[in-house]
Amino acid sequence: VDNKTVKAQIWDTAGQERYRAITSAYYRGAVGALLVYDIAKYLTYENAERWLKELQDHADANIVIMLVGNKSDLRHLRAVPTDEARSFAEKHGLSFLETSALDSTNVETAFHNILSEIYHIVSQRQITGQPESEFGPSTSIEPIQVLPTQQEGRQAPCCQNI
Repeated sequence: VDNKTVKAQIWDTAGQERYRAITSAYYRGAVGALLVYDIAKYLTYENAERWLKELQDHADANIVIMLVGNKSDLRHLRAVPTDEARSFAEKHGLSFLETSALDSTNVETAFHNILSEIYHIVSQRQITGQPESEFGPSTSIEPIQVLPTQQEGRQAPCCQNI
């Protein structure tokens, strides 16, 4: 970003319920989030609103959030209209993009856009002398334990239908 190397730690919960138990520790210190739904499954889009509420309840008020409609390669199976998702994002002050992990369309763009936005916000706050605690890494670190699933040991593909 701006010819500087940006280091990001990315956690992928894939919307799994087992991660809900770690919300306060999980969100503490997060400066950005990608809310990803499957454009071919309307329920995943509906769940994005619940995950947004989780972020609003547990994360820093200044967290940067992007709504991402994935599987744009499945245009023929589309269940979530692009305009509807874009309107939802605008209503909630989120950026919005559609991607395809299968053919890599806009995946890099999504990460670049959110990291750029975070970088510029953090840089601006440093210039104006605002305290880091308002938007930045947490000062306390709590260990997080994620219990293994029954599928432990079995390598799953990057993206799969459930």
